[in-house]
Amino acid sequence: MSNPAKNVAVLLAGGVGSRVGLDIPKQLIKVAGKTLLEHTLVALHDHPDVDELVVMMAPGHTDAVREITRAGAYPKVTAILEGGDTRNATTQLAINHLQASAAGADVRILLHDAVRPLVTPRIIGECFAALETYPAVDVAIPSADTIIEVAEDDTIRSIPPRASLRRGQTPQAFRLYVLAKAYEIAAADPEFTATDDCSVVLRYLPDEPIIVVHGDDRNMKVTEPIDVFIADKLFQLTGIDLPRARTDEGYRTALAGKTMVVFGGSYGIGADIAALASSYGATVLTFSRSTTNTDVGRRADVAAAAKQAIAATGSIDFVVNTAGVLPRGELLETSEETVYAATEINYLGPIFIAQEFFPHLAASRGALLLFTSSSYTRGRSGYSLYSSAKAATVNLTQALADEWADAGVRVNCINPERTGTPMRTKAFGDEAPGTLLDSQVVAHTSVDVLISDQSGHVYDVRKDDPFSLGD
Repeated sequence: MSNPAKNVAVLLAGGVGSRVGLDIPKQLIKVAGKTLLEHTLVALHDHPDVDELVVMMAPGHTDAVREITRAGAYPKVTAILEGGDTRNATTQLAINHLQASAAGADVRILLHDAVRPLVTPRIIGECFAALETYPAVDVAIPSADTIIEVAEDDTIRSIPPRASLRRGQTPQAFRLYVLAKAYEIAAADPEFTATDDCSVVLRYLPDEPIIVVHGDDRNMKVTEPIDVFIADKLFQLTGIDLPRARTDEGYRTALAGKTMVVFGGSYGIGADIAALASSYGATVLTFSRSTTNTDVGRRADVAAAAKQAIAATGSIDFVVNTAGVLPRGELLETSEETVYAATEINYLGPIFIAQEFFPHLAASRGALLLFTSSSYTRGRSGYSLYSSAKAATVNLTQALADEWADAGVRVNCINPERTGTPMRTKAFGDEAPGTLLDSQVVAHTSVDVLISDQSGHVYDVRKDDPFSLGD
């Protein structure tokens, strides 16, 4: 009886960061709270079709991968190996390892670039499914641009028909014996060069058909500096990294017996977060100007809140700040009093909260959750004070996530679209029913983020279209 097929994903992380201007491998750049490598590792590891995972890392940097995979966080990872000095050399090392460890098993190998962190489960699944029929699989998307071939003097040599052209991506997948045979033949060719693995099979085993699986525009390769920015925004817009919702029992396990402090908790999103956490057994203390005369723009008030929470419960696990004001109007017409008041609440407030509560969150290895607005991405007329403070909150979130990582304190930020809250009604009046996001939806996502292990993220919460614009 033959052994069942084993699906092995190989994470190709052997590149360096020269084009993005870094002295570390580009796969160790942080985007949306994690390194590119870890985002990609999660995508491969969590796919049900992947049985094992091998990481081929840039020489001298395997310790970074071991740190990410410490404490059994990714049990499917069976090997962390140094890559070669070229892409093809790295693939050959992976082949050698799998041939030595497979013990005659029918191995199907999927190779994927570590710097393509937005690969979708569909692509991974379709690659393995295609190997049931074909010996080799490539992933590609149609080209929206006309492709030209140029001569050495930069004049156009030809313009191939665009309809037959595709832009290649990864993963690429193979029956191991086919890829190994192609590389064996290639090794005897002194002229051998290739930039990917399908081209090796195409050149040296031309009778083996290579099927193409449709890729995805989001499955981009982070190569240039601008790609880092684009990838970060794609994680936000797609919600691809939103923590999974839990069962009632899961929420109760994560929250029962824990202490949560909520600023701005008297109404709206803050009140909904407090009620939800309380319903699952958390002890929740809420502070606001209207109920406790707590002004987050005054450090003494924030310090008093921390002292009161510790006196009442002995520890603090989660801190949420939804307190804010929405001043509107042209900057030249804004009074100095309004400038100071808005800045103290919207910007200094999160800073004071972070400073005063860090010792308690470090003791519990807890989490801080801040709130921004879609207006942080682009300053708009009439919202100069608000937009600039919300942009600062995003940068504060990302900076604190790095600063506090060694202390085990997680820091994230929620970016809800237009939400039905008393603050919004006060600013804009009554709006058409069904056009605003329900604050309880935002509260559920907020709790999911608080109890997750993620840090440094800015999570968009959208009502319908993830690419729509809010206020």
